[in-house]
Amino acid sequence: MNNHKKTVIIITGPTASGKTSLAVKLAAHFNTEIISADSRQCYKELNIGVAKPTAEELHKIKHHFISSHSIHENVTAQTFEQYALNAANEIFTKNNTAVMAGGTGLYIKAFCEGLDDIPAVDETVRKMIVDNYNSQGLQWLQDEVKNKDPEFWNIAEQQNPQRLMRALEVLLSTGKSITIYRKKEMVQRPFNIIKIGIDISKEQLHQNINTRVDEMMQNGLTEEVKLILPFKNLNALFTVGYRELFEYFEGICTLDKAVSNIKINTRHYAKRQMTWFRKDETICWFSNTDFDAVLEEILLLPEMKD
Repeated sequence: MNNHKKTVIIITGPTASGKTSLAVKLAAHFNTEIISADSRQCYKELNIGVAKPTAEELHKIKHHFISSHSIHENVTAQTFEQYALNAANEIFTKNNTAVMAGGTGLYIKAFCEGLDDIPAVDETVRKMIVDNYNSQGLQWLQDEVKNKDPEFWNIAEQQNPQRLMRALEVLLSTGKSITIYRKKEMVQRPFNIIKIGIDISKEQLHQNINTRVDEMMQNGLTEEVKLILPFKNLNALFTVGYRELFEYFEGICTLDKAVSNIKINTRHYAKRQMTWFRKDETICWFSNTDFDAVLEEILLLPEMKD
């Protein structure tokens, strides 16, 4: 623990577990603001499919990294790290406590520990990789990474196209594996960090996901995806909820099949999130999002003592 009065409380866990609601309540209790740690809610063109906080929640509590960028921008974990640190410093001028909420594990890791200094990637290389992925699919991408960067492949999220494309573009641009750029030591932040994880049963999580997807469809997700169809090859749109409906508009599947695929792929994504977070021994897990219970435990932590 750092000996600092400033503290960031991070609420994390799988998608559809109740992070936003809990974070809003905590922020209201501490009269503070929220920094989103979601790699897709930052895009102003995406709303329904990324489950942004409601208009009421955004009105009640100031949020950072929500609708802050465009899908045409290259937003990375490094982008988030600097943005979130600046937001935290801004909040700390008014309050000793800030709240962060989101399920993008790499972004949270970047904020807490710092990231490697990876050289800039050749945009021509990036476009070539994206074009080949679009035309030849995940199998092509997996084969490329497996054959050209076996060291990374052995530790990679092998079903995650964004991670695989990132590794491949670094390799082809620099001639070195992305693993070469990994730091040995974590950055020490000048504030305390408390990580709260929402532990939810698989049955309840799947029910939440199914309900959320149905509500997204009722709220106009199909129309939202149709508007951004011309930009479907942008990296920002390699996203569950959008890719499946792109296939519907391209005549690859029916609408019912696309919706079913969204639910299936969201469950797979939630599983990958939990695999990531379970490796983090600094997360305090709660089996429910009962606000009073979580708040009581947070206030007992030494980080919250003066």
